[in-house]
Amino acid sequence: AFSTTSTRSYDVSKLILIGRLGKDPEVRTTKTDKEYVSYTVATTNYPPPPPNPDGARHEAGTTWHNIISFSPAQNNYLRSLQKGAQVYVEANFELRDADPAADPSSPQGQRQIFLRHGMLLCFTSTSHD
Repeated sequence: AFSTTSTRSYDVSKLILIGRLGKDPEVRTTKTDKEYVSYTVATTNYPPPPPNPDGARHEAGTTWHNIISFSPAQNNYLRSLQKGAQVYVEANFELRDADPAADPSSPQGQRQIFLRHGMLLCFTSTSHD
């Protein structure tokens, strides 16, 4: 049930992703030497979008989610995962839009999801060929 009273203590932004790692997680450090892990999760939009007026249907698309984790426990776990592993990510989050003035290949030039108090599980893992 939803409440319209002003007694609620906080709001929540909840994110759930189930997808595959697009590349091996990368350990990085901030300018102040705080370690974090950057990783990418690919999700497929299913079912595909509704048919166009002419009846043609586009195929389901893939969305790439660039995620940054500052949680030491999760970062240790992320180090053990490899590209292609199927993962479940659930977290409160903060979404930061890309800086239009930044290089598109830099973290600042891409949309970023910052996990807060999250959970990460790996369903399956793959080995490098």
